[in-house]
Amino acid sequence: MKNDIHPEYREVVFYDTSSEHKFMTKSTMTSEETIQWEDGNEYPLIKVEVSSASHPFYTGKKLFVDTAGRVEKFNKKYKKK
Repeated sequence: MKNDIHPEYREVVFYDTSSEHKFMTKSTMTSEETIQWEDGNEYPLIKVEVSSASHPFYTGKKLFVDTAGRVEKFNKKYKKK
């Protein structure tokens, strides 16, 4: 591998905002926000809207997710004149 071209691969905490579930894994994602984890160390915090804790496929529950008003954007763009 070439030196100094790869992003830093480190431990980060992902926070599912819809179910308030947190889990730690390794990633190259970066964030200005940090969180103190159960081991007492601080890690970058990455907020996500859907994870395995809230996704309908894994939970078996139906959940309607409308991110950023996509239906309204579509209707506004393609409404009859």
